[in-house]
Parts: sequence; C-alpha cells; structure tokens
Amino acid sequence: HDPACAQWRLGMNWIFSSSKGGAALPPLTSLQQQRQRQIDSLRAAHGTLAEIQKDVEYRLPFTVSNLTININILLPPQFPHEKPVISVFPPIRHHLMDNQGVYVSCPLINNFTMHSDLGKIIQSLLDEFWKNPPVLAPSSTSFPFLYNNPAGRPTYAPQGFSFLPPYPPQETNRSVPATETVTAPAKPAAPSYGLITDLPLPVPTTEALPQVGLNGFGYKMPDLPDVFPELSELSASQLQEMNDQEDLLLEHFVNQPLLKQVIKDKDDLVKTIEELAKNNLQMEPILDAKRHAILEKYDLLTKMKTNFERKMQRQHELSESCSLSVLQARLKVAAHEAEEESDTIAEDFLEGKTEIDDFLSNFMEKRTSCHIRRAKEEKLQQAILLHS
Repeated sequence: HDPACAQWRLGMNWIFSSSKGGAALPPLTSLQQQRQRQIDSLRAAHGTLAEIQKDVEYRLPFTVSNLTININILLPPQFPHEKPVISVFPPIRHHLMDNQGVYVSCPLINNFTMHSDLGKIIQSLLDEFWKNPPVLAPSSTSFPFLYNNPAGRPTYAPQGFSFLPPYPPQETNRSVPATETVTAPAKPAAPSYGLITDLPLPVPTTEALPQVGLNGFGYKMPDLPDVFPELSELSASQLQEMNDQEDLLLEHFVNQPLLKQVIKDKDDLVKTIEELAKNNLQMEPILDAKRHAILEKYDLLTKMKTNFERKMQRQHELSESCSLSVLQARLKVAAHEAEEESDTIAEDFLEGKTEIDDFLSNFMEKRTSCHIRRAKEEKLQQAILLHS
C-alpha cells in the first residue's frame, strides 16, 4: 500500500515488458520451414547422422561388406528448392555414382523437389548399397574435399536464421592503445570456414619445433657468455686496434673455446653421418631382398586369391545345380522319359516287333525306373515344402 513501492513495481513491470517485447523472435520464412522439415526428416531416419555445419553439411557413416563409407550431405542456400549435393568418401564404384565415384547421381537426387523426403532418399540409397555392395575405387587414398575444393563443387555460406546473431568476424590489424596494459596475448576470433574439410593445414610454431634432424639426432648450441673476460683485460687502444684489424679479431674468435667446441661437434656429427650412410648402403641389399620377397608373396597372394575366387564360383555353380528344386526338376524329366520309353516298348510289342521275353524285361525295367524316380520326386517335394 506504500505509494513508493507501487511506483517501483510499475517501473519494474515496464522494464521487463519492454525487454520481452524487444526480444521477440521473428517467424521463420517458408523456405526456412521447408528446409528445417527436411533436416528433421533426415535426423529422424538416421540416428548416427553427424552435423558438420549447422543447416548446411551433414555426414552419415555406414559399413557394408567390411567397407566403411561416409555419405556427405551438402545443402545449398535455396534448399529444398535446389537439390542437395550427395558425395561419398572414399570413392566407390557403383551404378548410382558418377564416373569418379564421388558424387551420387541417381534419379532420386537428380529429380529432387521441395516435395521429396531427404530422409527416405538417403535410406533408399543405403538400401541399394546393402543390396548391391559397392567396391572401392582405385587410387582412393585421400579425401577429395580435404584442404581444397574440387572443380565444380559449390561452397555454401552458413545458413543462419535471421533471429540468430552472426558469429563476430575476426578482427584484423587491431591496435592496442599505449595506455592499455596487456597481460596476455589476445586470442583472435575463430575463423569462419564454409566446411570443416576446408580448414588449412596446421602450421607449427617455432617454439614447438625441437632442434632435431631428420635422422633423430639433435644438437644444442652452447650458451654464449654475457661477457668475455679476456676482452675486459685489454685497453681501449688494443680494442680499437682489434676492431680495425679484421685478422686479429678473427684470430681471437677462432681461439674461443666455444667455437672450438662447435667445430669439434661438427666434425663428430659429420663422422656419425658418414657411418650411418655406410651402414645404410650395407643394408640396401638386405632391404632389396626383403622387398623382392614381399613382391613375390604378393604375386602368390594374387594368384591364390584368383584361384580361390574361381573355385568359389565353381562351388556356387555346383551348389546351384544340386539344389532341391533342380534335382526335383531333373527327376521329373527323367521319370517322364522312362514312362515314354516304356510306352514305346509296349507299342512295339503290340505291333509284333519284339518278342515277349524282351518285352517283359525291358518294359518292367523302364516302368520300375519311372516309379522310383516319381517316388523320389515326391519326397523332394515334401522336403522343399518343409524347408520353405
């Protein structure tokens, strides 16, 4: 009931109401809503989907026939009015891929419209890969989009919404006032790259590089003294004379213990390098012999693999020829042939072309074969029904 308290409450209500009104989010555009529905469908259909860049790039790994493949899904700025760019790594050989084995060129992608379902299209692509497993394309040792952009591949800017503040750009040529006390070097803002795969190679700093050669040996230069006692004992005229005469100055430095130690260390390193080179030359025949042995084993492995595949093909053909359905068909044909032969024998006997003894023996033999084959056919039919 205090008037001051009531005014304070009214003021606080006005502040909070104005702050809420200022933070109201604008509604999404029709294109943004359609884009978000496609992304939600993609996430709902594939739980292992990884977001590389929000609303722009996604990656889906899957394994088929012991081959792990990453499907890269790139959404252009006008998606879903524009079709997505679907690529794979490593490059593969498949009827849904282009000649390079990098981009998916199936009709579902080429005929993509805003009414298509991206999640179902990717699932159809996976189903086809599982049904007809792809093979690894030759010379696929590096990711085609790593640290560079291939020709013809579009790069898209981040698709931020209007109500989200953009990432602050990196400041360049930032000057520090003279009166400002700098306690630690300021870290620059993170650079904005279109794709993670566009990140540059890491450049090592000088501080992180140890003084180690390619052969693993390192050398540390001796510490230079702050003062030279032998020079402090000389007079000003002697120092001037040494400064004017280069020979005296050079002689003084050559006689320095530190320089002598460096020269001695250099000679020792040269001798060590020469010994290593001789040892490498001595080991070269051994390395060549082992390389030759590996090549021979690789050739043997290739021949054994070819022989194994040929035998597997033969085994597959034999298993197909000995299947229950094939055996049943053959028994049916054989029983029909035996029946026809027995009918022919009976007709020849009725026409008086054969004797009764020959008729009885031949006719009974063919009829017996016919009944036996039909009995076996019926048993195989029962086995097939039970198996199915």
